[in-house]
Amino acid sequence: MAQQNIIHNQLTLSLKSAPATSADLTIAQDLRDTLLANKDKAAGLAANMIGQNKRIIALFIGPIPIVMLNPVITSSSGEYLTQEGCLSLTGQRSTKRFKNITVQYQNENLETHKQEFSDFTAEVIQHEIDHCNGILI
Repeated sequence: MAQQNIIHNQLTLSLKSAPATSADLTIAQDLRDTLLANKDKAAGLAANMIGQNKRIIALFIGPIPIVMLNPVITSSSGEYLTQEGCLSLTGQRSTKRFKNITVQYQNENLETHKQEFSDFTAEVIQHEIDHCNGILI
């Protein structure tokens, strides 16, 4: 398992991530391994949180860790305010999220998928995509 250290430098975390390619699949594996190692305190991670400036996120859907390369939210509905924490930041912060989202992404075989998510899973995906866009809560 190639668990990586979590980055806390806000300047590094505020950089926009570059698109992921097939050359970045080891980063995707490292991200999954790091998520599994932090499962007691993290619902999701973005690659920039382990020092890799690529558009890759990992999150739990139930007990299963999944990885998304180049995720993009294509639609959203049901805006609400919530409080979120982040493994890279201390404390909780207020942010706007959407209850329902549709995400287009590539899996680790670089196959494109479009899938709908809701509630907590949707919130985690939005948080991690924000990381890819250099947005900190």
